[in-house]
Amino acid sequence: MAEPLLATRGLTKSFGAVTASEDVSIDLRPGEIHAVIGPNGAGKSTLIRQICGGLTPDRGTVTLLGRDVTRMGTVDRARAGLGRTFQISSLAMEDSVLENAVLGALGAGGTPWRFWRPALASADLCARAEEALEKVGLADHRHTRCGDLSHGQRRQLEVAVALTLRPKVFVMDEPMAGLGAEGSARMTRFLDGLRAEAPILLVEHDMDAVFALADRISVLVYGRIIATGPQEEIRASRAVREAYLGEAS
Repeated sequence: MAEPLLATRGLTKSFGAVTASEDVSIDLRPGEIHAVIGPNGAGKSTLIRQICGGLTPDRGTVTLLGRDVTRMGTVDRARAGLGRTFQISSLAMEDSVLENAVLGALGAGGTPWRFWRPALASADLCARAEEALEKVGLADHRHTRCGDLSHGQRRQLEVAVALTLRPKVFVMDEPMAGLGAEGSARMTRFLDGLRAEAPILLVEHDMDAVFALADRISVLVYGRIIATGPQEEIRASRAVREAYLGEAS
């Protein structure tokens, strides 16, 4: 079995008397999509923040490409190979698609973002941004104002921004959020192809997308992983049906 590219071991985080993560251990292997599902309040956002560097666990470790990054900040983790997309868009809506992508490439180079407009003259940064836009299918929209894109196209642009960092793994927070049935179907096809670029740790409420994409699924309830396995095993789990899928058995 291939060594995981991203792994947590025993992550635990409390806020006062509330334990948001309790001994959480998950991993992401080459070429796979590993989905994390759970009801609202299960601790998914807290887990993501610990994995991506926005929150330091009380106990436990996060490793990226075999390296302990538990005390590393978000920017350093991104430069080390972790690409992230957000539940709520963080794009610059008044700027063009290309300008947004260059912004990501600029961050990868460690240059302060206030210098990003002069960076548009950098052939290397623009080439990296153009390459990312080509991969997500937005090359023909490079000069389009971000605010004029469809919601689904903005999601694709967020991936392009992450791709400029040349990530080794992706962490995606509800990429289907706000998409209708048709948009979710398109995004599902897109993410299925993206796994060849880098494996994806996918946090998602859209169960149709999860079951269409995930090689493995971890179920998070009240801060604890109650089950991890292939989707057939998760579907068959009595504990999962009772705790999350809403079925009595």
